[in-house]
Amino acid sequence: MLESLKVLDELRLNFSQSGLFILNLTLAFIMFGVALEIKFEHFKKVILNPVSTLVGVFSQFFLLPLITFLIAILLRHYITPTIALGMILVASCPGGNISNFMSSLARGNVALSVSLTAIATLSAIFMTPLNFSLWGGLFTEIYSRTDASGLVRPLEIDVGQMFQTVFILLGIPLVLGMWFNHRFPDLTKKIVVPIKRLSIVFFMGMVVMAFMNNFDYFKAHIKYIFLLVFIHNAVALTTGYSIASLFRRNATDRKTISIETGIQNSGLGLVLLFNPKIFPPDLAIGGMAFITAWWGIWHILSGLGIAGLWGRKRKRVVTIQ
Repeated sequence: MLESLKVLDELRLNFSQSGLFILNLTLAFIMFGVALEIKFEHFKKVILNPVSTLVGVFSQFFLLPLITFLIAILLRHYITPTIALGMILVASCPGGNISNFMSSLARGNVALSVSLTAIATLSAIFMTPLNFSLWGGLFTEIYSRTDASGLVRPLEIDVGQMFQTVFILLGIPLVLGMWFNHRFPDLTKKIVVPIKRLSIVFFMGMVVMAFMNNFDYFKAHIKYIFLLVFIHNAVALTTGYSIASLFRRNATDRKTISIETGIQNSGLGLVLLFNPKIFPPDLAIGGMAFITAWWGIWHILSGLGIAGLWGRKRKRVVTIQ
């Protein structure tokens, strides 16, 4: 497994300036669509009923990165450092753009889901660079001390540039989307669903664009990537549900917090990875990119699966009653 994953590390997945611009524009469009459902009232609800929101934020930005770091440490003899850093990068990103839809499908607390999306998107401007720098740096330090091969150039990235990029890609579309919703509420109601659907198509396009020149490598090593992402995603979903249960949240809130923790904005991770100002072109990031991209596909499948299961279970209960 380790030797197979090392092959991925050596792949160079560089983008041209025009390709990077398209990636950035796609993510900005996706985040604009997310922001169309966010209203100022959601922030008021957080203040009036903060417990579930705080539990969700704690699960997403504190527990998930910490647990991911521990998984990476446990598996460090079986995976490459860049695979581990890819897992940490995904865990450092905010919730994914389709988590609200999945919460609705699961018959969870949609208002809580939207509130968590709003808070997570704003928090990610600071928390994504902070978490990746903290846990990624700690992992590389421990790995270099315990592994004879060490780790060349452990984390030579520009954290300031990462902060700036996240702010531009998340902060600006968030403000514009909320303003558009406030200024044109009727038009927003008409376009929000089509934009959601387009967002999924555009995200899939991002993944295809990233790997169309390396698809043979991806196909050859998918079994290992699949296994790691499957475990990581299952742990994320379980973490959200468990911490919500620990704080005695109701069933709808537990489902929502689980989904918000298990559905990550891996598109942001891809955009950050392919930005040469953050990750230098000569830095081996193949493993990180493959993990991040497959996360983006798998969490849609797993999220829809568990949301559909929860939704059908609730329907049967209601019918029996």
